[in-house]
Amino acid sequence: MKVTLQHLTKKFPSRDKKDPRDVIAVNDFDFEIPDGKLIGLLGPSGCGKSTVLNMICGLLAPTSGRIFFDEEDVTDLPAEERGVGMVFQNYALYPHMTVLQNIMFPLGNFKGDKKLSKAEMRARAEEVARLVQIDQLLNRKPGEMSGGQQQRVAIARALVKMPRILLMDEPLSNLDARLRLQTREEIRRIQNETGITTIFVTHDQEEAMSISDMIVVMKDGIFQEMGRPQDVYDDPKNLFVAKFLGTPAINVFDAEVRDGMLRIGDEAVLSVPGVPDQPVWAGIRPEGFIPDPEGPFTASLDRVEVMGRDYSIISRHPACEAPVIRSIIDSTIKIDTEAETIRFRLKPRKVHIFSKITEDRLYFDEAAL
Repeated sequence: MKVTLQHLTKKFPSRDKKDPRDVIAVNDFDFEIPDGKLIGLLGPSGCGKSTVLNMICGLLAPTSGRIFFDEEDVTDLPAEERGVGMVFQNYALYPHMTVLQNIMFPLGNFKGDKKLSKAEMRARAEEVARLVQIDQLLNRKPGEMSGGQQQRVAIARALVKMPRILLMDEPLSNLDARLRLQTREEIRRIQNETGITTIFVTHDQEEAMSISDMIVVMKDGIFQEMGRPQDVYDDPKNLFVAKFLGTPAINVFDAEVRDGMLRIGDEAVLSVPGVPDQPVWAGIRPEGFIPDPEGPFTASLDRVEVMGRDYSIISRHPACEAPVIRSIIDSTIKIDTEAETIRFRLKPRKVHIFSKITEDRLYFDEAAL
């Protein structure tokens, strides 16, 4: 099912007596989520992700704007009539009930022609339990299960209603690193098998990029960019998106464009045809550096960290926004670890230039290089 948000805005009354202005949690959110896709709604804590999710499921009413499921306007529809399944961060399982009872619980609220017999409820619960691979645990209670198993129960409880949309609010944040990895793979598998349009809220960019068909990046309640994870990583529209995506993070330099050349410090490091002369922020992805004794960019070599198949070269430059520059280099390349400096060539596709004023991307003609 397609989900369309049209100019969605949510304001909350201010609790600050010194500043009575409303708090704008979501500001003119406007985009379309394709049918059957898993979308990662991504941004730092407090950016409005969960508020968007709560408006979609009907727990919060928007201040303005409309919400459509396919062509149906559900903005004023009660939450229980939207056909949405919700998975919360804290699982919200009933501790005194068994797994089977927890999964069946939403089905007891069905009325009229949707009402199910106990046998039908049990059959549907068992079917969903098999899907999320907890069918051997149906007689256990939540306190007798691991965090990953409890999260699967929460997912099964959301799926048993056969929802039109599945919403997940930071469902992995309470799990340890290994369980997070296993559970996010399970979420991807379950979504593929069910084909349910799923919106997955997280502040973890690696998590969102690894399982999402598309990601939506937010900042301060404002839509920043939407696209396939690799496309957004390769083509960030502004400095915030570039800095938010990527591990290690992008290296950002105080730079300038002069006579068609990107200059960092005293060095002309890359030709950037088509960009007018101006001060800029230059972002270079860690994988965008190529060690070269004749390269145009010079940095002070700090150390080399061995990462197995790759090296992480740690260097410094006075124009770098961070204390160190991280460069990811293939381990087959020989590095003189005793040298005081290291020189690099730069991969044009891994260099992004941003306006110092607006922080929007400034594009240069790579084909002309």
